[in-house]
Amino acid sequence: MFNTDWQKSSFSSSAGECVEVRTTDGAVEIRESDTGEVIVRTSPTKFAKFLQGAKAGEFDHHADFNS
Repeated sequence: MFNTDWQKSSFSSSAGECVEVRTTDGAVEIRESDTGEVIVRTSPTKFAKFLQGAKAGEFDHHADFNS
């Protein structure tokens, strides 16, 4: 698993409000495109668990779906 290219979320808007993800050096990195210098690093296993929770709606109460 090695991909240094950032992948933009298909749910991100074209106005620069993008969440991007990449894998590098055995870790998963996540950033917002407008603050690209701030990068969150985690393990592939922890990222997979987060995605499972997100897909199940576990974090929906934190979101503003009206904007």
